[in-house]
Amino acid sequence: MKTRTSQPAGGTLLLSEIKEFAAFPKATQRYIRRSLDVAYGRRDAIGCWARDEGEAASIRAQGRLYKQIEALRLQVPDDSGLDTIEPFVGLLITLTAFDLGQDRIPNFAAYRFLYERLLGAAVRPWLPAAFCAAAALPHLHPDRRRLLLQSISESAATAPGWSNREPVFWPEWVEKVDVAAAA
Repeated sequence: MKTRTSQPAGGTLLLSEIKEFAAFPKATQRYIRRSLDVAYGRRDAIGCWARDEGEAASIRAQGRLYKQIEALRLQVPDDSGLDTIEPFVGLLITLTAFDLGQDRIPNFAAYRFLYERLLGAAVRPWLPAAFCAAAALPHLHPDRRRLLLQSISESAATAPGWSNREPVFWPEWVEKVDVAAAA
């Protein structure tokens, strides 16, 4: 299992992240893997993930937006000073609005899982605000806005602190194995 830290992943932490990912709907799992492929150039995302021209167009749009992720990682504010948050939060909300608009991220937990991997652990304090802001935008159907906003727990929205531990599980596409040919 790949990790993005210099230290070996703790087995318990790794298993809890795998369980969390496994609990997401299949469409959400697929979108998270696709998004990580687009963000990190792990493979040809269109060749791997596009099932039709509409999905290919969505992946191309995602690729254009995700080109800003590296710069966004460098802009994560160290504190909550209002003078440092404007460029960061604006772009974070824009990326979040795109991802929520794809209708594959059903709740805050799935969003947090993806964005911790896109931007790193330092982004955790900013995720509730960006999620709520993007989930309230008018490009989403009112019923979807309600479900998204109801998915963030009070404890997530009002947390007094956040872990600085980087994620250790990075889901990837696994090719199907022909059982008959493998035997």
